[in-house]
Amino acid sequence: MSEMALPLAMAILTLAGILAGYRVGMVLAGSAAIFILVSDLPTAFFNLLVSRIYANVLSNWLLVAIPMFIFMGLVLEVSGTAERSLKAAQRALGGSAAGMGFSVLVIGILLAASSGIVGASVVLLSLLALPRLIEAGYGDRMSAGLVAASGTLAILIPPSVMLIILGDQLKTPVPSMFAGAIGPGLLLVAVYGGFVLWRARGLPRAATQEETSPLRLLLDLGPLLVLVLSVLGSIISGFATPTEASGVGALGAVLITLLYGKFSFAMLMTAARQTVITTSTVLFLMIGATCFSAVFKGVGGDDMVEAGIMAFGDGPFIVLTVVMVAIFVLGFVLDWLEITLILMPIFAPIVAGLDFGNGLAGPELMIWFGILVAVNLQTSFLTPPFGFSLFYLRSAIGDHIATTDIYRGVLPFILLQLLVLALLIVFPGLITGLI
Repeated sequence: MSEMALPLAMAILTLAGILAGYRVGMVLAGSAAIFILVSDLPTAFFNLLVSRIYANVLSNWLLVAIPMFIFMGLVLEVSGTAERSLKAAQRALGGSAAGMGFSVLVIGILLAASSGIVGASVVLLSLLALPRLIEAGYGDRMSAGLVAASGTLAILIPPSVMLIILGDQLKTPVPSMFAGAIGPGLLLVAVYGGFVLWRARGLPRAATQEETSPLRLLLDLGPLLVLVLSVLGSIISGFATPTEASGVGALGAVLITLLYGKFSFAMLMTAARQTVITTSTVLFLMIGATCFSAVFKGVGGDDMVEAGIMAFGDGPFIVLTVVMVAIFVLGFVLDWLEITLILMPIFAPIVAGLDFGNGLAGPELMIWFGILVAVNLQTSFLTPPFGFSLFYLRSAIGDHIATTDIYRGVLPFILLQLLVLALLIVFPGLITGLI
């Protein structure tokens, strides 16, 4: 028990600091510094932390893709390009209640593939689609749940910042992570679509529908589709690295604003400032997590976690279930980035040593595990009380829908995500088929 005292105290102190509202990066780095001093680790361990920060974060060229993809998404959002595509899809598919629901999913996919920013996706869908969903007869709960769930697709469908960071933490190729996420992303959309179709049964067709010519639809959606396909295609085919493709995507987003006459220096500077703020937050958190994971392992934290998991049984699927449940539960109180950076260095070596009898080993096994984690973490955006999609939705709609109705509205979509997660565990080919 004495061997577990330090790592347990470190975990409790860190969680308490995060829940108290302090900056997560500061809490992680501060906990690391405190427990270097109170443990028997040498003070020279501080030098090791500096080396790890430089090697894992500051000199990691893969992470250059993060600000580029963030900038690409912000340019499309701030310029109004994403909003234009949303309205075009609504005009094309919004003639029936089912079509209205499907248009929200379609735009959720486009926003996910073009921006990867959950906040932007949820807010845009809330402002533009939520009133029309309610008018179509879906009701407050279903409308809120569909908007929030569609917005969270931005964290799973490539190019996703989550997949880049997961690939870095699991030491797996990012192009393979992107390819592995396509099947689960489409499956999740199909399951959502089936639920929308079931929910829309019996709802009347809209009284009016704005006509959209094929040429107008092509002009509104074509450039965004070309941008998405060129970025993803170049990465998955191996023609370009994620870093190179992210630069192309950022340039392509600016060119689209020029094409639509939406470019301005003020728009560019607004996107650039927000990119700097978001990227700084992510990298500072990565620095803090690097310090935390090194010290946590140094005081025996990985042994404590492994022993805790193995206490439920040493069968591979039992271990995987415990890991998935732990990630899901932590998603109620922690952000996906915090969970990824804190837990993946601990869980990854445990899973890497297991044989699931599904023919997966080495990098393929870790890609499968990484996508399972990504789908699981996607639910953290929907689970109250700290689901970020719920916050974004609430900020966009004000008091028009009760908080309890929002919580009840997302519940079916959380269950659908867990169903997809179970299918991915049972049928790993859904992930590995495109790798």
